[in-house]
Amino acid sequence: MPVSVTHPLPPETLDCLWPDEAACAAWAQQLAALPGIADGVIELHGPLGAGKTTFVRHLLRALGITGRIKSPTYAVMEPYTLADGREAAHFDFYRFGDPREWVDAGFRDVFARPGLKIAEWPEKAAGLLPVPDLRLDIEPLDEAARRVRVQAATATGQALLAGLRAAAASPGTA
Repeated sequence: MPVSVTHPLPPETLDCLWPDEAACAAWAQQLAALPGIADGVIELHGPLGAGKTTFVRHLLRALGITGRIKSPTYAVMEPYTLADGREAAHFDFYRFGDPREWVDAGFRDVFARPGLKIAEWPEKAAGLLPVPDLRLDIEPLDEAARRVRVQAATATGQALLAGLRAAAASPGTA
C-alpha cells in the first residue's frame, strides 16, 4: 500500500498518514530502500504507544534484520548488523533521568561510528545527541492510524525526504 502525502509542505518537512500498521511497514520499506539510510540518524518523538518501536522493527526488518528485534527500553541500546554488514543501533532513552547518563554510558562513541542510529525519547538526552537527519513526530489518531510529520535537518535528511516524496508520488510503490 503506498503511503499518502496529506498536503504539500516546505521542502524540509513531509506530513504522512499511516492508516494502519501495514502502511507503517510500507513506509519503512520505502525509507530502507533509499541511499544514505544505513548511516542516518533518526529521532522518534511521540507519546507512549504511538508506534515508535513498531516503526523501528519494520525499518530494521526492511534493512535485512532477521532475528529478534527487542525494545531497548531496559537495555537502553540494542545493536544490530544489517544485511550489508553495516551496524545499526536502536536507543530508547525513556528511563534516563539526567542527560549526562548518555555520556556516562559511552554513547558519544557509538554515535561517532558509522551506521544507522535510531533514538526513541531523544529529549531525555537533551543537547547531547547529534543533529538528526530525520525527525519523526508520530501522533496516534486512533487504535491503528498515525499522523507522522517528518522533518529533515541535514543534507542527508533532505535527500532522504526527497526520496520518500518520490516514492509516495509513484503509483504502485509499496
